[in-house]
Amino acid sequence: MPIRLLSFLNDIDQALAKESASQMGPSWQSTRMVSYHQSLARMVLQPAPDSAPGTPAGSVFLQSFLLSDGTPCLKATLGWDGHPSAPVIAVYAKPELDWKLEARRIAAAWFAGPPAVAPVVEVPAMESLVAEAPVQKLASAIS
Repeated sequence: MPIRLLSFLNDIDQALAKESASQMGPSWQSTRMVSYHQSLARMVLQPAPDSAPGTPAGSVFLQSFLLSDGTPCLKATLGWDGHPSAPVIAVYAKPELDWKLEARRIAAAWFAGPPAVAPVVEVPAMESLVAEAPVQKLASAIS
């Protein structure tokens, strides 16, 4: 069963609008692009003109592919303007899968915003971590 990328993007867009309305949140204008040949789709979300300042903009990128056992899989990559993190949500097509529920799950994750970025800590080079043994002690231990 091929995954209908444009339909799924539409489900995500509708779920995002419902999630936002239920929380009295902002609204977005969406632009969708699909390449059926490459099994890729993208939805760009821009704040609506009447949205409050600071309303996030971003995107949802979908990639459809077959797993090694032939099962269809969908990977949704979420992005927000100005944030380096891009969480990925995998959707594995199974007979009992509820696509509307998966669309709501992806929309809720995007609406929640980007995950916190862990601070980058510089690790010293490996050479500085290894204590150098004096050559004389080593030579006397061998003889």
